[in-house]
Amino acid sequence: MAWKAVRGRGTAPGENQPPDATGARGLPGALGLTLASGLLWGVAHLWAGRRVAGILLMALYTALVTVTVVAVTLFRPELTGLAVQSDWLTRITAGLLTLGIVWAAVVIRSYQIARPFDRTAFTRTVGATAVAVLCVLVSLPLVWAAHLAQVSNDTLSSIFQAGGNGREIDRKDPWNGQRRVNVLLLGGDAGPNRVGVRTDSMTLASVDTHTGDTVLLSLPRNLESFPMPPGPARDRFPYGFTGDGPQTPGLLNEVYEYAENHPDVVPGVPKKQRGPELIKGTFAGILGVPVDYYILVDMQGFADLIDAMGGVRLTVPEDIVYGRLGEGRVKAGTRTLSGKEALWYGRSRTNSDDYVRMGRQKCLLRAVARQADPQRVLTRFDQLAEAARRAVSTDIPAELLPAFVKLSSRMRDGATINSLQFVPPLISTGNPDFDLIKSLTAKAIAASEKGATATPSPSPSSSRSATPRPHASSSPHASSSPDARDQAKPVSLDESCPS
Repeated sequence: MAWKAVRGRGTAPGENQPPDATGARGLPGALGLTLASGLLWGVAHLWAGRRVAGILLMALYTALVTVTVVAVTLFRPELTGLAVQSDWLTRITAGLLTLGIVWAAVVIRSYQIARPFDRTAFTRTVGATAVAVLCVLVSLPLVWAAHLAQVSNDTLSSIFQAGGNGREIDRKDPWNGQRRVNVLLLGGDAGPNRVGVRTDSMTLASVDTHTGDTVLLSLPRNLESFPMPPGPARDRFPYGFTGDGPQTPGLLNEVYEYAENHPDVVPGVPKKQRGPELIKGTFAGILGVPVDYYILVDMQGFADLIDAMGGVRLTVPEDIVYGRLGEGRVKAGTRTLSGKEALWYGRSRTNSDDYVRMGRQKCLLRAVARQADPQRVLTRFDQLAEAARRAVSTDIPAELLPAFVKLSSRMRDGATINSLQFVPPLISTGNPDFDLIKSLTAKAIAASEKGATATPSPSPSSSRSATPRPHASSSPHASSSPDARDQAKPVSLDESCPS
């Protein structure tokens, strides 16, 4: 009778039932129900007879899980595109934190409903501790994911600038009808013991916006007598770049620094964009194709990126010596290289030359791109983001990132990546045949658009023993022999890099 009187005063079902009525009002049973509710919202509510609340919680939980699974399995490219947009990253961060709070609240409320009758100091302490631990366990993954989203947002905002570089980006046609997008990849040698930036690694990546097929066009750092872009730069150097005095003989890798020190050759350009603007225009004039964007990676920062991703696994055909006294050595074999070893694998010229080094750089970039899998990136995300902020600069607008992400996924999913290096004996660095360079560039791009497969042999870019010709020459086209021209075919990186 006493029990009926209690229920008659409006007490919620299950709250004041005697312990033997449910078998679950002891501490173990209450914690079991709370755990079940943490795994599937609404279990404790349904057990307590609160059917409406329980069904609503279960429906909401099921909807969240279903939407997540469908999005990840069917709309992964779209999700990846959203993950590089600042406004969406802000929403994702807020949504994840809100979900974590709601989940913790469900756990706490579930324990309040199912808590034991025997509320001694011991049961209260153990129960509160267990619930707190469970709240942390269910919320921690969401908080961590929100942290990653916020770090991504901060990193992207520091590297990529909003505004579209003065061009409005159409989301339906982000490439504005372009068949190809050309991105200049630069490796700079700035460091604490160096003045200025010399771009010792220079490669134009010409990417088909429909297929992702790519041609890598590399010019050597010691190319001479190249024309400057129309305007103040060409007015100053009407017969080709000659540098800035006896210490700078007029090599291609000096153009970036020259623009930084002489703002009058790129008038009206902000300080940080002077070097990129002039080297982009110079590259466009040499190759005969437009250069849309650039990405500059500082060499030391590149080593930090390699360390942040846990090293890069490479096959080194033979020992590579480095250092002024030859004191360093990257040993031959297939193994994981540290950031320092990877840096010298791509930079050392000891017992070799610029052109062999250029080939190694392509193989290194290929290995990094292939090994930057989602699991590795996620587990080392903070370190990678910090290293990227220090190492990378670019003029790619933030609004174009989703399009680049889709393009990069095509490149990873079987697109052809070929390489053509304009090095001796194909091109003499001291007396280049620029008509030939432009002609070979056009042919390589045309072949890529037709889906032609590169021939791996015997191309200068895969040669490990190429040596430069003397710079002096009496013929304006003495830069290449007929045999060299016959070998001027783009080379597949899969074939030219040892594995």
